[in-house]
Amino acid sequence: MLLSLGLLYLCGCTGNSSTASTTATGKMRILCTTGMLSGPLSDIVGSHAEITTLMGPGVDPHLYKPSPGDVRQISSADLVLYHGHHLEGRMGEVLSRAEGLTRDGRSRRAFAVTERISEHRLIITASGTVDPHLWMDISLWRDVAREIEQILVEVDPENSARFSSAILRLEQELILLDEQVDTLLAAIPEQRRILVTAHDAFGYFGRRYDLEVIGIQGISTESEASIQRVNSLVEMLTARKIPAVFVESTVPERNVRALIEGCEARGHLLRIGGVLYSDAPGPPGSGAGRWKTMVLHNARVISEALR
Repeated sequence: MLLSLGLLYLCGCTGNSSTASTTATGKMRILCTTGMLSGPLSDIVGSHAEITTLMGPGVDPHLYKPSPGDVRQISSADLVLYHGHHLEGRMGEVLSRAEGLTRDGRSRRAFAVTERISEHRLIITASGTVDPHLWMDISLWRDVAREIEQILVEVDPENSARFSSAILRLEQELILLDEQVDTLLAAIPEQRRILVTAHDAFGYFGRRYDLEVIGIQGISTESEASIQRVNSLVEMLTARKIPAVFVESTVPERNVRALIEGCEARGHLLRIGGVLYSDAPGPPGSGAGRWKTMVLHNARVISEALR
């Protein structure tokens, strides 16, 4: 039975007897804000839904401004999955209004998926906000995938067995991926286990794989790095003889270039270790086009540059 039958269940929950609109193929429309969410979703739901990813490769979710077309896509979706914890900062109001009934009476539901994860597993910043970059820890994102599966079961209970089978396969794949990433990063010598990136997106990554992580900018790319911040990092990198820092695909390189120039002025050769994919997967052909390959790509680049 196709996922579209689950829409009858949703309409019953909302007290509306009209059937929800689906695609011409009879499939449910699911919209995800990012590729980090649509990756595991597609592994779980398979061909039983049509998935739209709002933000493509190279798009910074912190700064993304929804267009009228985006709002229409959100309104026409049967199910909306977004991160929450202010990752989609400028879309927060639009997404918070996404749950309910559309004008033509169709049922629509929206879930802030990462807000379903227990707070004790999250990184809380000095300002008291949650670091939203949970996908950097494969073991934690495995729990997010489980939450996605539970949402699908709630939306389409008649396909629960199919979803349960798919999540078990995905979990085993992610356990192996986690081990592969850990092995790659274990090769970095102790004195070089410092990961400096354009913004502070790798906190969960560092916690999971035992790396000291330093972002030039803060958790959100809306923040700006001060000259004092750059100078203090230059001093640290020079004193500890760190060989490489990293740029991110969604963040301008100017602050990283400032570190390289500052270290050069002090006689320390610092280089760009490579491009990391932090807030969005890479384009086709990049080797980082999905969340799973994105995390593995990052581990390989970091390991090679810091060894």
